[in-house]
Amino acid sequence: MAALLPRLARSLDPETAHVLAIRMLAGWGAAGAPLAGAMPRLETRVAGVTFPNPVGLAAGLDKDARAVSGLMACGFGSVEVGTLTPRPQPGNPKPRLFRLAEDRAVINRMGFNNGGLAAGIARAAAATRRGGVLGINVGANKDAADRVADYVAGVRAAAPVADYVTINISSPNTPGLRDLQSGDALRDLLAACVAVRGTTPLFLKIAPDLDAAGIDGVAKAVIDHKVDALVIGNTTISRPPLSSAHAGETGGLSGAPLRSLAAAKLRDVRAATGGRVPLVAAGGIDSGAEAYARIRGGASLVQLYSALVYEGFGLPRRVVAELAALLARDGFASVGEAVGVD
Repeated sequence: MAALLPRLARSLDPETAHVLAIRMLAGWGAAGAPLAGAMPRLETRVAGVTFPNPVGLAAGLDKDARAVSGLMACGFGSVEVGTLTPRPQPGNPKPRLFRLAEDRAVINRMGFNNGGLAAGIARAAAATRRGGVLGINVGANKDAADRVADYVAGVRAAAPVADYVTINISSPNTPGLRDLQSGDALRDLLAACVAVRGTTPLFLKIAPDLDAAGIDGVAKAVIDHKVDALVIGNTTISRPPLSSAHAGETGGLSGAPLRSLAAAKLRDVRAATGGRVPLVAAGGIDSGAEAYARIRGGASLVQLYSALVYEGFGLPRRVVAELAALLARDGFASVGEAVGVD
């Protein structure tokens, strides 16, 4: 099935293909697909949580926690579901998802379409994790009168179920959401969410479009509020040179063209935090070599998403195997030994 899905996907419009992939993965997981073999060299501990390998699925694919078991069986060490908002919402008008095949990229303006916190959390709680780590990504409804209250509701509901909870304030597709990434707005949000998370680790997902001052402000805030990890980052509103006819579409760009920006921002955040906060790298990762480069650049974990559109669901196992080989080649007994060596 892992090889079949990308071929099917390319014959359908992107959002239909997305829905079909989730349905197939849900069925595959229910059928009892096997886990990837254990690789002790790849086991890593972040924020008190043991990850069987550092290669995770980024939020956005399984928005409603419908296919956790099937995704775990693809070889991911962690699966992050969501973004879940307190109330169900349809998201932005269609079309809102575009393949840029010539660029091996995707543009989306989905707008946090999901079935709501209660339904998503119930499915996540019932999911078979197969030894993997479950993250739950939470956000605010587009029409929320109090966005901090929405995040607090999300963290409070997700914390008893998740191995970690991610606060997503970096989507470019909900107007004004990225304003929460700075100043008192960020500090008030973090203080409120930390107060309700209990013992569950709290991650913060930021945009790759932050400038140096913005990164410095985030770094200070997460250290002060004892946030457990930073995810760098979400999609970008910038537009490097692109070849596809869909290059001008509004929304967040992900995939191969995001690679250099995401890697640079990872290094900037590593410098700003002084290595005091674990980092999760996302954006343009499509091979073990790229995952290894991000780890050497300061990431303790990496996440994939858009590359699955072009490489299929066999990609996680390939990345895991390639990463293990690279660590062994360079004499690292664990992922942790390689973090930030560059």
